[in-house]
Parts: sequence; structure tokens; C-alpha cells
Amino acid sequence: MRLLLIVLVLLTAFIQYPLWLGKGGWMRVHELELQIAAQNETNEALVARNNALAAEVQDLKSGTQAVEERARGEMGMVKQGEVFVQLLAPNEKQPVVSKPRAPARQGSR
Repeated sequence: MRLLLIVLVLLTAFIQYPLWLGKGGWMRVHELELQIAAQNETNEALVARNNALAAEVQDLKSGTQAVEERARGEMGMVKQGEVFVQLLAPNEKQPVVSKPRAPARQGSR
């Protein structure tokens, strides 16, 4: 009788092993669920970024205001007759300003 009990316990453990620790067991399922949750968060962030970029593209296509804003911010462009004022933080070096060159004049020969 005791031998039968030991055999049954061993068979039960043998059958349970793939369920808990095998390739398709509960531990692997839990690990995959965590990976899916992390990927869903990444996907949501990328969707938000794509929506923002699509809105910016639409704005750039539809009007000149966005193009003007971008030129002012990224290239430092100003309109005719405007004065550009830049406030520097304390201990910040003064930026180097380069003035555009006049086109070279070609003399007559």
C-alpha cells in the first residue's frame, strides 16, 4: 500500500511539472502577460507620438503660421522691421552672431 502511495505521488508530480514549469506552463504564461503589458504601454506612447506628428504635419500643410513659427524658433529668423531681443541667463556666454555676407560683385573686364 505504501509503495502505491509513493508511485501515485511521483506520477502526480511528474504530471504537474509541465503545467507549472514546462514550456507552456503557468510561469511562462505569466512572463508573457508581463511582456504584453509592457509592449502595450510602449505602443500607446508611440501612438500618441504619431498623433502629435500627424497634427504637426497637417498644421504645416494647411497654413503658413506653423512654418513661420518653426523658422523663428529653429532658425532664428525675424521679419522685416522686427527687432530680436535675447535675454541671457546670468553667467551665460554671449552668443556669436554672424551677419550674412553680401553677394560678391563681378566687375566688367
